Amino acid sequence: MSSLNLPDFPWDSLASARARAEAHPDGIVDLSVGTPVDPVPQPIREALAGPAAAEPGYPTTHGPAALREAITASLERRFGVTGVDPAAVLPTIGSKELVAWLPTLLGLGAGDTVVLPELAYPTYEVGARLAGAEHVRADGLTAAGPARVKLVWLNSPSNPTGRVLPVEHLRKVVTWARERGAVVASDECYLGLPGDADPAPRSVLHPEVCDGDHTGLLAVHSLSKISNLAGYRAGFVAGDPAVVANLLEVRKHAGMIVPRPVQAALQVAVSDDAHVAEQSARYDARRARLRAGLEKAGFTVEFSEAGLYLWVTRGEQCRATVEHLADLGILVAPGEFYGPAGDAYVRVALTASDDRIDAAVERLTGSS
Repeated sequence: MSSLNLPDFPWDSLASARARAEAHPDGIVDLSVGTPVDPVPQPIREALAGPAAAEPGYPTTHGPAALREAITASLERRFGVTGVDPAAVLPTIGSKELVAWLPTLLGLGAGDTVVLPELAYPTYEVGARLAGAEHVRADGLTAAGPARVKLVWLNSPSNPTGRVLPVEHLRKVVTWARERGAVVASDECYLGLPGDADPAPRSVLHPEVCDGDHTGLLAVHSLSKISNLAGYRAGFVAGDPAVVANLLEVRKHAGMIVPRPVQAALQVAVSDDAHVAEQSARYDARRARLRAGLEKAGFTVEFSEAGLYLWVTRGEQCRATVEHLADLGILVAPGEFYGPAGDAYVRVALTASDDRIDAAVERLTGSS
């Protein structure tokens, strides 16, 4: 435990399971982390190395107007989000840093509460701890609710479960938070990977969710998954103009700036939909193959209709499942990483090459 009262980094605890998986005669199939393995699209690479790479001066924290306009256009084109003011868009250094620092950037502290999903990306809790705030896990919000709620996290499609929240649920959360003056932050980095979800996942900024009123709402996006830009650290946040303006002011003081070449690459990435559709189709095919293999091997797959992960169980404690799969040379993440409700589950990522996904299926099913 660190002096900041942070938990140990979860993936460090997989060292022994990783070693067992690596000992497999055909090598490890690492499905434990959602890190892209497919190529960065060529136009994005060219933008990174283009004219912006030769600019010697500091970039702006807010980014150029052309970038922010391209982002607002992409939100409307891809997700049906209308009415976003380009001034209410802010590039971020990936999405994880914003998730971790958002409570602090919003001024939360001792006595304030952050509401997280029951099963949640660990950094939501880390962000609350960094700010010295309390956190509560709750999918269903009661009329009373926890005291002094200042921030509510949503995540649809979900990491780790691939669950898609219906519009009615999103609307209830928005209404509940607004009644208490809390900000709703929606982590939407998997929104561009709709999978089999019908209807398609909705942004918190979509008119069906918020009636076109973005007050108190933030949508957090990452290009890591949909554009294979994890190594670029390229993301953005958009929503309530007043909240975004406050975030911008603090980030200017703190020097939290996306490098100018990455801003240029981000602009190209949000302006092209073809590569996103291609990547989404890759993950859909991997999901179908891996899901069938897991089910044939006796696993139960829950939710998992969208996003980047399969949420599976054998009806046993998650670490036992991790060890079982490690013996097959397959490394996965234990569900306990994401909260107590994940104790009997493991998260299986789709982020492996097609041949390694096929190898995992062969090991699971005993086929050759």
